[in-house]
Amino acid sequence: GGQAGDTGVIEAEGKVIAVADTQKENNLTVHIVSEPPVDTTVTFMARVDAGKRRASANNHTATHLLQAALRRVLGDHVEQKGSLVTAEYLRFDFSHFQKVSDEDIRKVEQDVNAAIRRNLPLEEVRYCPIEKAKEAGAMMLFGEKYGETVRVIRFGDSIELCGGIHTSATGNIGLFKITSESAISAGVRRIEAVTGEGADAYVYGMEAMLEEVKNFLNTPAVLQGVRKLVEENSELTRRLDDARKQRAASAREEFSKMIEENPDGFHYLVRQVDLLPELIKDIAFAMRREFPKLILVVGSVIDEKPMLTVMLGDEVVARGVNAGNIVREAAKEINGGGGGQPFFATAGGKTPGGIEAAILKAETLIKAQIAKG
Repeated sequence: GGQAGDTGVIEAEGKVIAVADTQKENNLTVHIVSEPPVDTTVTFMARVDAGKRRASANNHTATHLLQAALRRVLGDHVEQKGSLVTAEYLRFDFSHFQKVSDEDIRKVEQDVNAAIRRNLPLEEVRYCPIEKAKEAGAMMLFGEKYGETVRVIRFGDSIELCGGIHTSATGNIGLFKITSESAISAGVRRIEAVTGEGADAYVYGMEAMLEEVKNFLNTPAVLQGVRKLVEENSELTRRLDDARKQRAASAREEFSKMIEENPDGFHYLVRQVDLLPELIKDIAFAMRREFPKLILVVGSVIDEKPMLTVMLGDEVVARGVNAGNIVREAAKEINGGGGGQPFFATAGGKTPGGIEAAILKAETLIKAQIAKG
């Protein structure tokens, strides 16, 4: 059933050897130890980590209750596709065609916890004929090969074939809490959950986080506080957007005054400015619509990060000039790189002091290619 092996120690002649894992191989229990015993002929005393075994047993039983709950809440199409049971948590993979809603997650949790509170006893049948198990409605893994006799584990109406350890009654589990639900492949979902002390720790952690949020918002009404914060943030974002538009309009006006037209009708704007790259981009696109023969090469340095922007009008691109190629070559001056489309490209770098050289190089390359065209 995907259960992790027991851990513990092996004692012999006063020496204690740690057992990191136990696995089944050819019907033999193999102990994975920290070091081999010196003498394998002596009598050994094996002591399992009882606490971890109890936790694993609780988690394993919880996977059975979980599968039964999923089938009740989501439908009989739910089938186990894999699982992992450890002392710390459980993982259960199952067939389902869509994300499990928050409402259904809550229903599944409530179903499992209701079964826990009923303190259902373990009903175990070893060496049960496989046909009899089928008649009882025991859940079987699709594609799994079973022998003539099987081990049947039952807790209330949860009946499964299983070879793992289980708690003697569901009440020992204490509390069941789902921590995540996700997709792992097409048509297969995964639920991770904790029980007992692990569930307590999870709930206390959530409470502590909620308390931190209360303190941060300085209000016990968390929902109202968060809603107010979101509304204030939206208003600030709107104001910043308006300010950015106004700044862009103003900057565009300033840029228009800086444009120089040469005798061939090309409109040049080549310089370093103190503007954010996104603002330069907005202005560049606006100016491109106005000037078909635009050659814009603008550099900026914000927070010690150099940025080069090249925007070309349609008639300039038609002459074979490619902004992406230009910017990649010029970016070497700022120890960086970049690229883009034939008419628009940007580059970032690591050397702020090289931005003037990068601007000059881009301008020179553009003029040279225009002259060739």
